[in-house]
Amino acid sequence: MAIGTIEEKERSGLRLDKLGIIIAALAAYGAFLAPFATFKANRIVQGEAKAIWEALPTALGYGLLALVSLAAILAFVKSSVSVRVAAALATLVALCLLIGIAADSLTPPGSSYARVSPASGFWLLVFAFALLLADALTRLNPGPGVRVLLLVGILALLGAMLASGHWDGLSIMREYASRAASFRAEAGRHLTLALGSLAAAAAIGLPLGILCHRVDRLRAGVLGVLNAIQTIPSLALFGILIAPLGWIAAQVPGAAAIGIRGIGVAPAFVALFLYSLLPMVANTVVGLAGVPHAANDAARGLGMTDRQRLVAIEFPLAFPVILAGIRIVLVQNIGLATIAALIGGGGFGVFVFQGIGQTAMDLVLLGAVPTVVLAFVAAIVLDALVEATRGRGKVQ
Repeated sequence: MAIGTIEEKERSGLRLDKLGIIIAALAAYGAFLAPFATFKANRIVQGEAKAIWEALPTALGYGLLALVSLAAILAFVKSSVSVRVAAALATLVALCLLIGIAADSLTPPGSSYARVSPASGFWLLVFAFALLLADALTRLNPGPGVRVLLLVGILALLGAMLASGHWDGLSIMREYASRAASFRAEAGRHLTLALGSLAAAAAIGLPLGILCHRVDRLRAGVLGVLNAIQTIPSLALFGILIAPLGWIAAQVPGAAAIGIRGIGVAPAFVALFLYSLLPMVANTVVGLAGVPHAANDAARGLGMTDRQRLVAIEFPLAFPVILAGIRIVLVQNIGLATIAALIGGGGFGVFVFQGIGQTAMDLVLLGAVPTVVLAFVAAIVLDALVEATRGRGKVQ
């Protein structure tokens, strides 16, 4: 009966969007059934859930409900892509603005202990309309440059919101305010671990990948060892490295002075480096194997040496695949660097595990949110670079 009703509506001109049905259901649950914000008298006590109409001033609360309902309807039915983009962006901006207003509205005047944090309804609404925006942008199929510009615009908007102090009433920002210096230091360590291990893996993995491509007998053994390393759980690998690095620090003069020791940054860096080798080597092998034989034959006909062919022909044609491996490594390392805090390696994981230990979700978010944002930005930028290099290769 329900299927027949949907078919009749589609025949009559009302066409439903399959993904939009899911988005509309998430939006309806997040707006009307789930709490929008959580109020705590202090960071220890149990929170009190507040719906949209309780967390916001009356006019703003019902205005947000109306906007969410309209955007959900536009997602539910098949509407133009530009309308879907506008609806998603308008709703996301409204959510970002109003969660700050909710914090100010719920916090008692002059209270420095009260905590207001976004609740499940807020996160569901953000997820639903971010999904709507992503789906609409996928249908528009913008070029890599447009995607990067859109990302820059979103980051600029978030930066402006942070700089304006509009979110200062939120509990995550209060946690940041009391740990600003520590946050900057841990952010530096997190980036050092992620980018440093990527650079080391590129320096070793690219030549090793070229060697595996040229020497067939070496390829299976190297990739087999790297596959085995990849199967070791990250925390177990960190633990395995403690003993050998501790021995090096104790036995090798000057090793401890340059930071090599059983716990801390060194085992985390080495573990991330080892995890990075498989994508780097494998993508290098696959990229070089995908170079057309005709291109190599033409280069040989021109009298190019093996080294000249590698530099001028093979590596440029294989570069998009190699860059895809770099993307995998960077996004992976940004996430795995969080675990390094368990062995004293620092990074955003410091706040995550402190928050877990203190049952303080806002402190967990202080470490988790920037990690997710960094991984998201890295993925979009490198995806755009991969697409741009592939397009350039096709033109040539």
